[in-house]
Amino acid sequence: MSKKIAIIGGGNLGVAMAEGLISSGFVLPEHLIVTRRNISALKSLEEKGVMISNDNVEAVRYADWIVLAIKPFQVKEVLAQIKPHLDEKKHSLISVVTGVWIKDMQEMVGKDFALFRAMPNTAIAIQESMTCICSHGANQDQLSFVADFFDQLGKSVFIEEKLMDAATVLGACGTAYAMRYIRANIQGGIEIGFSAATASLIAAQTVKGAAELLLQKNTHPEQEIDKVTTPKGCTIAGLNEMEHQGFSSSLIKGIVTSYKKIVNDM
Repeated sequence: MSKKIAIIGGGNLGVAMAEGLISSGFVLPEHLIVTRRNISALKSLEEKGVMISNDNVEAVRYADWIVLAIKPFQVKEVLAQIKPHLDEKKHSLISVVTGVWIKDMQEMVGKDFALFRAMPNTAIAIQESMTCICSHGANQDQLSFVADFFDQLGKSVFIEEKLMDAATVLGACGTAYAMRYIRANIQGGIEIGFSAATASLIAAQTVKGAAELLLQKNTHPEQEIDKVTTPKGCTIAGLNEMEHQGFSSSLIKGIVTSYKKIVNDM
């Protein structure tokens, strides 16, 4: 992969992306530059051969692809800083900044650039993110590049930008929902006799295995549920009790409540 990439913003997300791209072999360390005001925090990347800098303009001049991994309140300042050095024939932009729409970036840099907006989740730290992507003005090569980029860091899917708020709830907030389910499993496991450590291992690995079944076999959850629910068995007894207590409906209501919170706060 010969494209040169600049990650503007070497915080937790920016560093996680850089490390994932390097370890996957998607980009050579010397073809990657990461910026941060305090570059001492990027020494681990520098030791791997990544260029580090506190100069965003230097990074833009070097790179073909520019990834914005900064805070929302920094976007206007940073784009104003680098705009004079952007070339629509050379540069493409990817934003992983929450709440910044493509139209917002167009107002700041113009409409002639290939622009991407991506929503990863915290599992990007272990290259297991679910990243939702939308774009404007991109050709097929650019679309393929960005899909490959984020597939190194987990799995990705292209969606319409109008679904980005919903993607935030399902893919980003969803991590917290899954963690809460696992926590409840652990608590239940302790009550029926396991130590906290053993219950945690069993609960986490079981959820991971369940998710992999769906991803690898492309089946519906109910198909996998049917395989473990024998007549008059303990699984169906537990599932029915959970449903009587509002398990599915409370989860759905929580997802819808989170979505309404995002929409109403815009």
